[in-house]
This record gives sequence, structure tokens and C-alpha cells, in this order.
Amino acid sequence: MTDPTTPPTDCDVLVVGAGILGLAVAREALVRRPGASVVVLEREPEIARHQTSHNSGVIHAGLSYTPGSLKARLCVDGARRLYALCDELGVPAERCGKLVVARRADELPRLDELERRARANGVRVARIAGSGITEFEPHARGVAALHSPDTGIVDFARVAQALRADVEARGAVVVTGCGVHAVRPSGVEHERGVTRTGTTVCCAGLQSDRLAERSGADAEPRIVPFRGAYFRLRRPELVRALIYPVPDPALPFLGVHLTRRAQGDVVAGPTALPVAARDAYRLGRVRAADVRDTVLWPGTWRMAWRWRSQALREAGYAISRRAYAREARSLVPALRDDDLEPGFAGVRAQALGRDGALLDDFAFAGGDGVLHVRNAPSPAATAALAIAEEIANRAAI
Repeated sequence: MTDPTTPPTDCDVLVVGAGILGLAVAREALVRRPGASVVVLEREPEIARHQTSHNSGVIHAGLSYTPGSLKARLCVDGARRLYALCDELGVPAERCGKLVVARRADELPRLDELERRARANGVRVARIAGSGITEFEPHARGVAALHSPDTGIVDFARVAQALRADVEARGAVVVTGCGVHAVRPSGVEHERGVTRTGTTVCCAGLQSDRLAERSGADAEPRIVPFRGAYFRLRRPELVRALIYPVPDPALPFLGVHLTRRAQGDVVAGPTALPVAARDAYRLGRVRAADVRDTVLWPGTWRMAWRWRSQALREAGYAISRRAYAREARSLVPALRDDDLEPGFAGVRAQALGRDGALLDDFAFAGGDGVLHVRNAPSPAATAALAIAEEIANRAAI
């Protein structure tokens, strides 16, 4: 019997990273090639330790993404697949619906654009007049809204655990506590030796740029960590499901919103603040290597200048609960400052170009039997099964 703590010396497909995306890739490989030898290596002692388990748990329907983009196509397809997978594997998932609220008349053109994008992407939406908002969310207020009935909630960490059990039942070997040093066309160098493999897929998340560069790929794009902090509502009865502001299409973040989670609580957030560590779940955490990589990347300074006003606003949210509550109150006026209590935080692996541009779409790179996922921000968890199919096609698994 194979020692579960020691990776095999040979396999057909090796996946680096046991977040939801890496496990979805392993499953796709085994669905396509039953009986193939598939290995998943994870540097952390447990699977799904980072972005998969530090998020609001929203199953995105695909409203806001640019029509024709990978995000748009893979999110819509991925959400459908995710609901079906949860039914198959017994993971609770709820189509609770989402309300995107225009708070002022000057946001109506952006709401119009959001509706256009949603319909172009094949997403069901209904336009709601201001007077009809309370039928969906009794405490929300605005001049108009879009309702997305297919947006839902799930615990993505539970999905990842179910995926692990599924791929192991299909014959995969999942090894935790085994960091990868470098990836070569002939095999993968890791903490316990070398595994020769025909195909390698790297889903390394917050470490994706470093692993790609160590393996001979381009340094661009660089991962810059953004910390997203959430507050919990002491009065969860103020929110039935999900309440979002109209997003700014120029930004890859959706603003402070209110989300009922699969765990039963309601959270407000997230913020989007560049931080000094790729695991800055605690705001004061600093890692010298992470600071160095961020500060020395020319795109960091170009990004900071381009988005300086937004950065100041996000910094204000990070240091002032009152400012945070004020923003949330623009959606739900009954919310008080003392309704918010500290919740949890996640760190987003945001890919940044040398020119300071935040990559908005999923991005892949590689060749010779190696494929690196270079950018997989939200809605990557929603889209994981569809992204896995895209990866399998690109890697010829």
C-alpha cells in the first residue's frame, strides 16, 4: 500500500495545490482518464487553507463580468456544475438570490450596464423598482435594483473536503505538508524528492508567481496580496440573503456588501487592502520576502498611483469600524455602528502586471506538459469545475 505521506515517484498527472481549483483539476483528470495515476501535492498541513476557506461563500451567477471573457463563460458554466456537484456529493448549497442595489440616481447607468452584461452572459436577472426592493430585502433601500435568483451560498471548504474524498475514491493520492520547489517538463521537485510526471498543473494561488518563476516562467504577472476583512452583524435579521452595491466596472473588487453565509451568520465586507504578507489574516503580520517582492515590483507603484483615492478609502475602512458601518448603511439604513463586530479575513492573490494593471480575467501560461494558473481570483471557487475543464483542454489531459 502506498504511504500517504510520500508522493509516488511516477504519475500520469500531478497537480500542485489542494485548494478547490487543484482538487477540481484532479477530478477532471480522473473523469477523463479513469484509472490514471493522479497526485496532488499541498505545501500546507491541510487542504484548502487559504483562499478556498477564507471567503464569503458566494456562488456567483456571473452578472458583472465582461461578456466574452473567460470569467463570464466559466463562471456561468461553473455555477451550474457546482450546484450539481453539491447535490451529488451531499454538500448543502442554497440558491438564496442576490439583490444589487443602486443607492442613488447617478448609479442607474451602471445598473443598466450590469443588466446588459448579465443578459449577454445568459444570467437570469429581474429589474426591481425602488418601491419593490423591500419585497426581497425588507431593510434595504435604493432607487432601483437587479435581482439574481441563481446566486447562492455554500461553504467552499466543505466542497473542497468532498472533492478530496471523491478524487481519493477514484484513486488519486493527495499529499499534504509537501511543498514544491520547482516544476520541470520531466518532473516535479518537492520536499520529499522528485516525482516524474507526464503532465503538471500548478494551482498554487498566493505562491503561483514564485513557483512559476522558479520553474523558468516569466516573472509577470506578480502576485500582490490584498487583505479582505469582514465584520459580522450582531443583528443578522437585517439581511435575508445577499445585498450588493452596484460595482464599479473599472475595479476588480465588488465593494462592501452584505452576505448571509452557509454557516448561518451575516457578514459585511470585504475591504481590499494591500498587505505585507501573503498570509496576513492578521493585519499586522509582516513577512520580509513578501514585502520585498511587492515593493520591488514596478507595477506596485504604478497601481498605487493610479488607484490612490480608492486606496485611501480602503485604508479608512481598515482602521475605522464607523467608516465601514457608514458604507454598509448606504445599503441598509437601519444598520448601526455597534451592529458590526470583528469577523474574519481572507487574502486575495491578485495578479499585477508590470504596467500596474490589475489582471481582471483568469490567466494561464505554460508548455511542454506544464501549465501554470497565473491568475484565478473570484469567482474562481464558483467556476472551479469549469476552469478545471479549461485547464484539462489546454494541458491536453
